[in-house]
Amino acid sequence: MSLRTTASEIVKRLQKAGFDAFWVGGCVRDLLLKREPKDYDIATAARPEEIEALFPRTVPVGRQFGVLLVLEEGHQFQVATFRAESGYQDGRHPDRVTFSDARADASRRDFTINGLFYDPVVARLYDWVAGEPDLKAKILRAIGVAEDRFAEDHLRLLRAVRFTAQLDFQIEEKTFEALEKNASSIVTVSAERVRDELIKLFHPPHSARGLDLLRQSGLLAHVLPELTATIPCEQSPDYHPEGTVYNHILRMLELMPPDPEPSLPWAVLLHDVAKPLTSSRDPKTGSIHFYGHETLGAQMAEEILLRLRFPRRQTDEIVACVNQHMQFKDVPQMRKATVRRMLLRPTFPLELALHRLDCLGSHGRLDHYHFLIHEAEELARQPEIKPPLINGADLIALGIDPGPAMGALLAEIREQQLQGELTSSEQARAWVQEQIASLKAGRSRKKN
Repeated sequence: MSLRTTASEIVKRLQKAGFDAFWVGGCVRDLLLKREPKDYDIATAARPEEIEALFPRTVPVGRQFGVLLVLEEGHQFQVATFRAESGYQDGRHPDRVTFSDARADASRRDFTINGLFYDPVVARLYDWVAGEPDLKAKILRAIGVAEDRFAEDHLRLLRAVRFTAQLDFQIEEKTFEALEKNASSIVTVSAERVRDELIKLFHPPHSARGLDLLRQSGLLAHVLPELTATIPCEQSPDYHPEGTVYNHILRMLELMPPDPEPSLPWAVLLHDVAKPLTSSRDPKTGSIHFYGHETLGAQMAEEILLRLRFPRRQTDEIVACVNQHMQFKDVPQMRKATVRRMLLRPTFPLELALHRLDCLGSHGRLDHYHFLIHEAEELARQPEIKPPLINGADLIALGIDPGPAMGALLAEIREQQLQGELTSSEQARAWVQEQIASLKAGRSRKKN
């Protein structure tokens, strides 16, 4: 059975057993917005033990709150007992939970558009929080007193921004005032929960609006404080007609493809994070420079991503993009072997995607991008790149001691191999012997 049909069958089984049961929350909102829900949550009058008696396969993910996972037909559904909550001293968990009815359960939820209940058996909507008119008017409004809702779970501060951006809604005035007032409370939320919410927020197509809502609400200063310095940071208009570094980031987010690699939004956000700290102005020309911003930016990006508990592998991938994004301006002048090594980097596809957005979000010129596309296509048509002509053991046999000099020789041999100047191991050994002879001759002249 499909996800939706199975969700309907669960409600039907609960109702047949004598319990009120409804689809609730995001799935109802999405259905009314003509979007296909990714999951279905169910609320019911049945207590946890009664749910377990009706469904043989359950997981007690939050039994103390009346929340179980029901596993049916290869799908899983969160099934929760109607409840009321009170006291949230830690800004996340209620101090007291009491089982209640559907109306009370609706009133404890975050926003009116998420407080709608739907009975799929009789196809009837229940709206005790005035969520349907807000949905039609594209308004995000907290249920009841906005400050109370945010105090109950501080992550709702970020969720408010995410829903507003993703649904292209407006935040109701009192809700926004409470959001601004309580923005600093987001620091009490675990890094993992903040990270997961930001990942959703920065997924296209509304990631630019999401970032700007973080700025407007004051949340940016607490979740990504390093980016606040980019807001007033000016750039030379010749290269950046879009204006400040912050405007550049916004423009790149607007231009992101609809389903990017997971690391791309973060490479966009962080690639120029160090520009405010490296900004200098030429007193003669007035030009603005950011020397070394990619190196410092890579260090800052790593600190930010580790603070947000990103996986090490993804962190390294994003940091590499930040560290290397300025290399793209020099590609036409690079030796062919250097370009090839660039193309063979495991992060190159992500780097290239970042470079394209970097150009489109500023001066608009894509000549280096197209040059690299051409080089990549040419490389793909060539036979597989051969292994190095010579290795460290070969150099030791020729009298070269391990150390920096050996590393430099191996790098130069590889460079000449990729350039096509050395094509065999014999040629490589002969070249090394020439270097040794030249070095000895130089030393002899110095002694004389």
